[in-house]
Amino acid sequence: MRAILVLSFFILSYAASAQTSLSSFFTQADNFFSEYVKAGRVDYKAVMGDDVKINQLYKAIGEMNLSGASAEDKKAFYINAYNLVVIYQVSKYYPLKSPLDQSGFFNKVKHKVAGESLTLNALEIKKLILTYKDPRIHFALACAAVSCPPLASFAYKPATLNQQLDERTKKSVNNPDWLRVHASQNSVELSKIFEWYKDDFSMNGAKSVISFINQYRTKKIPDSYKVGYYEYDWNLNES
Repeated sequence: MRAILVLSFFILSYAASAQTSLSSFFTQADNFFSEYVKAGRVDYKAVMGDDVKINQLYKAIGEMNLSGASAEDKKAFYINAYNLVVIYQVSKYYPLKSPLDQSGFFNKVKHKVAGESLTLNALEIKKLILTYKDPRIHFALACAAVSCPPLASFAYKPATLNQQLDERTKKSVNNPDWLRVHASQNSVELSKIFEWYKDDFSMNGAKSVISFINQYRTKKIPDSYKVGYYEYDWNLNES
């Protein structure tokens, strides 16, 4: 009986330690985004000038132990991890005009994330989209390009994650520069994200991309509108 109690104590202590570690990570990430992200863009020069912070966060991402973490903990962690790894990689090879200037930026370069070796694409698809089947995640991730959904100046946290994802989705699809409605032409130009990840937007029952968008639009887009996709601007999202 005593052995069982001792074992239970260590298990609870370990879980509490992991939770504290995650809590600390979310706080540090929140402070980082608040300091270096303005109006959806990143001050990479400032990040470079004080690279201790991004290096510490990058190391924490690699060493994080998610044993005992809840689904929402992991979801928030991986979203923040993706955005921070993108910033780390840009700052490592800065100056860049575009993330595409570095070969394999998304699909070849691997990073240690919670003990696993992952590319950014694997982190996005395997750990987030396929696991949670939540298309709103596409509006929380920023790929260091101008045409990406604007990067939030805060960290995503488990307790507020659902609200944050709703807000970021609404912010994107109601932005006339990001989703371009031409009422006089009965047409709409969408981000290439809706073309590249078309199937993701029907994961939760939406019959079409427009149907998904209208769940979050203030002014609905008529189903009769012609849908097109504007060219993706891969220039660096630098402030």
